[in-house]
Amino acid sequence: MSRQRVAVVGGGSSGLACIKTCLDEGLEPVCFESSDDIGGLWNFKESPEEGRSSIYRSLVVNTSKEMMCFSNFPMPAHYPNYMNNAQLLHYLRLYAQHFDLLRYIHFQTTVKSVRQRPDFSASGQWEVVTQNRERQEEKHVLDGVLVCSGHYTHPVSPLGEFTGHETFTGRCYHSWEYKDADAFRGKRVLVVGIGNSGGDIAVEISRSAEKTFLSTRKGAWVIGRMSSRGLPLDMMAITRVNSVLPLLLPKALVNWVAERAVNQKYDHTLYGLKPNHRLLDRRPLINDDLPGRILQGALVMKPNLQEFRGSALVFEDGTVEENISAVVFCTGYNGTFSFLPPSLSQGPRGEVILFKRVFPPSLELPTLAIMGLFQTKGPIMPIVEMQARWATRVIKGLNRLPSKEAMLTSIETERTKYLKSYSCPRQAATQVDYIPYLDFMAEQIGVRPSIRELLLTDPRLGLKILLGPCTPYQYRLTGPGKWVGARQAILSQWDRVAEPFRTRVVPEPESRPQIFFSPWLLTLSGIGVLMAVLVSQTTLTAGSLQPAKLLDWLGALLMGFQ
Repeated sequence: MSRQRVAVVGGGSSGLACIKTCLDEGLEPVCFESSDDIGGLWNFKESPEEGRSSIYRSLVVNTSKEMMCFSNFPMPAHYPNYMNNAQLLHYLRLYAQHFDLLRYIHFQTTVKSVRQRPDFSASGQWEVVTQNRERQEEKHVLDGVLVCSGHYTHPVSPLGEFTGHETFTGRCYHSWEYKDADAFRGKRVLVVGIGNSGGDIAVEISRSAEKTFLSTRKGAWVIGRMSSRGLPLDMMAITRVNSVLPLLLPKALVNWVAERAVNQKYDHTLYGLKPNHRLLDRRPLINDDLPGRILQGALVMKPNLQEFRGSALVFEDGTVEENISAVVFCTGYNGTFSFLPPSLSQGPRGEVILFKRVFPPSLELPTLAIMGLFQTKGPIMPIVEMQARWATRVIKGLNRLPSKEAMLTSIETERTKYLKSYSCPRQAATQVDYIPYLDFMAEQIGVRPSIRELLLTDPRLGLKILLGPCTPYQYRLTGPGKWVGARQAILSQWDRVAEPFRTRVVPEPESRPQIFFSPWLLTLSGIGVLMAVLVSQTTLTAGSLQPAKLLDWLGALLMGFQ
C-alpha cells in the first residue's frame, strides 16, 4: 500500500515542522512554497512582496532559544539567547539540512485552490491546484492538507476611519512595509498601535527622528526580555509551577503582585503606559528599550488618534501635534486563506472557527488542519510542532476527534472564556494558554510527561520539569516520536543559556555559603509540598515507600537542585 500524501502549504518554520512530522508518521509530505527559499516570516527581504510576510531589518525574537526551539533539535549552544531574524533563519536551515527536508519542497509554487474531491466523504482526499513560476497550473490529489502559510500577509490599515485623512500632507505606512528608520531621519513621526511591532518600530524611529509619538487606545504592560540575574524572562516565567498559581491563589492577588513588580522598574501610570486590563489578562508588550526612550523624551505617549488636519494630528484628549511627516500603522493583519473555501473557516463574527485552533469542525473527515493561527503568552514554534504531531496522527487515523456538536461546544466555551479579556471576537477566538494547550495536545498523542512518575523514578529530571522552564524537550521523553536525547537536553538547558556569555573569564570570589539559600534547606522546605503532590495524585503502595527506595529518591531529589 502506497504512503498517504499530505500537502504542506508554506515552507516557513511551521512548514518545516510539518514536513518533519509527516516523515516521522510515515506520511509523504508534498510542500508548496511560493518563494524561492525557506524561512517564511523570518527570511528578511529588502522590499515587501505582496501576499507574503514581511519583517523589519532589526527584528529580534521575543522568546529565548531554549524555549522556542524544535523539541528534538536544540539550538547551537553558542547562539545568543535572543536571536535576530538572520540567526533564526540560519537555525531553520540547520534543521532542514539535518533532517533532509528540502527535497520535499516545491519552490516558487503557489497554491491557488484547495477543494474537496467529489468522493471526500469516503476518501477524505483533496484536489490542490498550484501555479509555478511560468504560471503553469497543475492539479494534485492528496490525502491531507496542512496549512502553514501564516497570518501576517494581509495588513489591516484603519486610515479610512479617520476624519480628514485625505488632507494629510505626509505619508502613511503599515508596519508590513517598514524596513528601517532611514526614511524618518529628522522628521516628526506618529506610530499607531502598541503591539510588539509598534513598540519596536517606535523605539527604532525615535533614534533617528526629531520626535516620535506612540498612539494607543488602551495602553499596555511593558516587560523586558531579561529577568532576575539577567536570565531569559520566559525561562523563569513559563514553568508548570507558575502556570498553576492563578488556580491556587486569587487572580486579583496574583495580578497585584505581578503588577507591583513591573511598576517597581517603571511606573506605568507615570509613563503613560498603564492599560485598562490587568497584567495577566492579556499578552504584555515585550520591549527592552521603550521606557528608556520615554524617559529621555525621544518618544512621547499619546492617546488614540482621532483626526487628520493637513500635517496636524488631533488626538482623543484634544491635543494636537503639528508638522507630522509620517504615520506608521502597526494595526495587525487579517488571517485569511484565499485558497480555501470561505465556509471552511470563517465564523459569523469574522473569527476563524477551528477546534482547538487546528481543525475546522465542519469537515466530514478531519484531513485538513491549519497551523499557527493562535496567540499565546509563549513561543510559537513548539506549539506549531505539537499541532503538527497531533494533526498528522488524526489524518493518519491514529487519533479521533469528538463529534461536530462537541467540537462546536468546545469552541464556544473557549471563545466565551477569552471574551472576558479580549472584547473583539476575532482576537478572543485565537487565544490559547501555553502549557495547558501543549499538554492537551500531548495527551492526545501520548507524549505528555508524567510528573508523578518522574518524581518517583527520576526525581532529578522530575524536579527540572516541575520547577524549571517548560522547554519543548519535555514532550520527547516518551511515547510516539520519543527522542533519546530529550533527558540530557533538559538537564543541560541552562548550560546552553550560559554558553554565549562565556567570552571573558571572570575569577570567582571566595565566599561562605549562605545557609538561607542552601540546597539542603530549599529541598527540605519543598519536600512537604512535593510529597503532598505525590500523595494526592498517586496511589502509594507499601513497596513504593520502602526505606531504601525512599533514601534513593531523596538523594536524587537533592541532585535536582545542583
